[in-house]
Amino acid sequence: MEWMLMPLKRYAEFSGRSRRMEFWMWQLFKIGVMFVFWIVFFALAGSAAMSGDPSALMAVGGVAMILWLIMMLFFLAIVIPDIAVAVRRLHDTNRTGWWFLAPFAPYVLVILGGVMAAANPNAPGLGGVLVIIGMVGVFGLALTLLVFYFLEGTRGPNKYGPDPKGQQADQVFA
Repeated sequence: MEWMLMPLKRYAEFSGRSRRMEFWMWQLFKIGVMFVFWIVFFALAGSAAMSGDPSALMAVGGVAMILWLIMMLFFLAIVIPDIAVAVRRLHDTNRTGWWFLAPFAPYVLVILGGVMAAANPNAPGLGGVLVIIGMVGVFGLALTLLVFYFLEGTRGPNKYGPDPKGQQADQVFA
């Protein structure tokens, strides 16, 4: 549990390095919270739907909106530590944290292609091709980033700080 909450303790710390354990346990924590929200939502919606009472459905609709608002506030509150732990994880692999933004860059092609395709809906042509190229770029860069997150960190200190495992290179190979 300590590994899951470590990014909250290091809330907006973008410098330094984070181990794979910290990064992936944080991801597991986020998935667990989302899972709990969905279970509560489906339990409420399912019970109202099974009752067949329209007023129960309307009441659950209001509760569902409140639950959705709470979930969005939670995820808004953790967006900074989420980005920070991703940047520190990239630092551990001796890469700049700017890699985090790489999958967003091809969206320029997607937007440009979408505008071009919308301008001429009968023949999207080049606009459609740009959208496809942009989406392939997004997928490729997201996959590259995922591979970086899985890689082992550099042993010993690197330009972003000391080894988070606490082992120096001479201790590892002794």
